[in-house]
Amino acid sequence: MSTLEDKILGEKLHYYCSSSSEDENDSTNSDKETENEKYPQIITDSIEPSFSEWDGTSSNTGPKGVIKDWQRYKQLQVEKRKEQEKERLQLIKKLSLTCRSSLDEEKEKIMQSDPDLAELLTDEFLLEYQKQRMKEMLTRTEKLHFGRVINLETADQFLEAIDNEDKSVTIVVHIYEPNVPGCEAMNGSLISVAEDYPFVKFCKILGSVAGLSKHFKKEGVPALLVYKAAQVIGNFVHVTDYLGVDFYASDVEAFLIEQGMLIDKNCIPVITSHNEHALSDSE
Repeated sequence: MSTLEDKILGEKLHYYCSSSSEDENDSTNSDKETENEKYPQIITDSIEPSFSEWDGTSSNTGPKGVIKDWQRYKQLQVEKRKEQEKERLQLIKKLSLTCRSSLDEEKEKIMQSDPDLAELLTDEFLLEYQKQRMKEMLTRTEKLHFGRVINLETADQFLEAIDNEDKSVTIVVHIYEPNVPGCEAMNGSLISVAEDYPFVKFCKILGSVAGLSKHFKKEGVPALLVYKAAQVIGNFVHVTDYLGVDFYASDVEAFLIEQGMLIDKNCIPVITSHNEHALSDSE
């Protein structure tokens, strides 16, 4: 039967906690705390880190670990590159010594077998030979140096200027007549062109002196005839048809270059141009 206490409590009985149940819960909680105190120690002991030497791979994937591994890798690369460079230099030195010794042996053999050939190979002989050849070339160049317009006064001088000249010399002859448009401008222009091309022979002659017909003297001048090795290589009649009546030295020079009668100064080697200036200064 239910007691008076049960009737008073009614349905709220399930909310009621007796002291005995509290004791049981306390004992259960204490047991769990005891177990927790034991197990964490075991887990901590099992995950304790172990340290060892670096074997070339990274076990630390954090930023600092990656940077450290990269720095070590670059250091190893630099050391390897230095070692390879050192080996390469040693090999080059070894090969150069080998080549030098082989050349020395070959030179000694030549000295013993053929003294004349050995003399030809000496630096002093080659230097003297070069000096001699240079003197010969300069002497020949001095003879072929002009730098001005030569006035031919007779027909014989005209023939001699062409036939008796060195075969390597280009000869430009201007045939003109006074009071003919363009002739005076051509004579003035050739003076400047002759100074710029001292190894080309420039001449001028009156058409009447050369024995030309009246028709040519009227319709053919100013005319430029170009010779080399006593042969005509260029024949330009009434040049005013190309240049007009009023022109300058640069126009005449450009015309002769375009026709292949002169070599463009921009295409002449520097050493040749230096020799030309040296000869001009000596004169």
